[in-house]
Amino acid sequence: MTVSWIVIAVVIAYMGCMLFVGWYAKNKISSNKDFMVAGRRLGPILMAGTLAATEIGGGSSLGVVQQGMGKYGISSAWYVIAMGFAFVILTILAPKFRDANVKTVPEYFRRRYGRTSGLITAIIMLLPLIGLTAGQMIASSVILSTMLGLSFQVSVIIICAIVTLYSVMGGLWSVTLTDFIQVFFIVFGMAIAIPFAFHLAGGWNVIVANVPPETFDLFHGYSFIDVVGLVIMYIATFTVGQEAVSRYYAARDGKAAQQGSIAAAVINFVYGFIPAILGVTVLALVNMGMFDPALFQSVGSRYALPILAVRAMPPLICGILFAGVISATMSSASSDLLGAGSIFANDIYREYINPKASDEMVMKIARTVMIICGLLSLCVAVFNTSSIITILMFSFTFRAAGAFFPYVLGHYWKGASTSGTLASLLVGTVVVIYMQNFSGGSIFGIPISQPIIPGLIAACISFVVVSKLCPPEKETTNLVPDIHES
Repeated sequence: MTVSWIVIAVVIAYMGCMLFVGWYAKNKISSNKDFMVAGRRLGPILMAGTLAATEIGGGSSLGVVQQGMGKYGISSAWYVIAMGFAFVILTILAPKFRDANVKTVPEYFRRRYGRTSGLITAIIMLLPLIGLTAGQMIASSVILSTMLGLSFQVSVIIICAIVTLYSVMGGLWSVTLTDFIQVFFIVFGMAIAIPFAFHLAGGWNVIVANVPPETFDLFHGYSFIDVVGLVIMYIATFTVGQEAVSRYYAARDGKAAQQGSIAAAVINFVYGFIPAILGVTVLALVNMGMFDPALFQSVGSRYALPILAVRAMPPLICGILFAGVISATMSSASSDLLGAGSIFANDIYREYINPKASDEMVMKIARTVMIICGLLSLCVAVFNTSSIITILMFSFTFRAAGAFFPYVLGHYWKGASTSGTLASLLVGTVVVIYMQNFSGGSIFGIPISQPIIPGLIAACISFVVVSKLCPPEKETTNLVPDIHES
């Protein structure tokens, strides 16, 4: 597939801009708090941009287009819209998250439930971040390989190097500033593709006439129960996922956290239908004979959007779209890398390996771990490219089931105990792994669309029952003071 040099120039310029922002943000980093939570001074506008950009990634762009041209049709939009509902609900919890005054989720568990709970949570939170980063690298690399005619493996290496470099330089400051730019590219770049795609197909009426009627059924691919399951999954994983909740920690106050969360929800509501419509358009083009189905069989349906862009759009607009998709995936990948580095440095290295470590040493360790996780994610991306959304959804559910109730209820329930928390972490994680790999998608013959739902139910029962049987020595929602806080 031949791509104009203009497209390549636009994307290279965009990547250069991201690296410059990372270098610029490096000058704003003077402490561990600056690196991990941007000095706790994000206003609602930056909050909204970074929240939306972090969660609109490969699954929300290439993945939704891939689903839209498959059996899901327009209902694939629910994958993104459900995120918006989750952000609305999290608005209620946002002030509590900010007021906790922690840098990571495992730090909250350590100061609320003890060091053992903190360590277990750190491990559970750290491992899935590699899978999440890999999912985003896959999506970015699809664009580069299509655009430059490079092999997928070489493209992964390029993306890994750029994302890791600008993330390591400036921590959450660089990630937030790049996210603010990227969210514009994401929404505008994808939206501007729609009229060109319609023109190539001959108009909306032609598209409708060349796809099955159920393609436009909002609950054909995702049923109502599936949508509810998605919302529950997002609420659970955004609440305890370091890449998302760190934005609430970084807000300048509770009000800014709430306003940013609502604005991020609006962005998701607006964006959700854009990749779904593009996917439906690709399906129509295939059915009309304008796209050869063999093309997708050879390179995979995840290439649908790049192929559509090259065929339908002028070079400059195509370059903006490619930059937009890369924006979506790179912003999510950088947040995942930062989350992994922050958790290891703050909750494992400083607590168990070198308790006397200075802020400078902790930041150095965080950066080192980010590089290592980037390389591990690269390996996952190279050897597992079958389904972006599958990788993301398992990573979401694995970390969230056991940690959700101890984290949320811990802000309100004085009777939450360490024993209850350990039971929740163990039971929730085991149930999710069983549901994902051994249950066949059902319990007692009842189909379960989201493995996280039985995981959450089992974890909640375990948490409440064991907390009642083994109550805390002192009933309080207050956290133990952080001895490392400067």
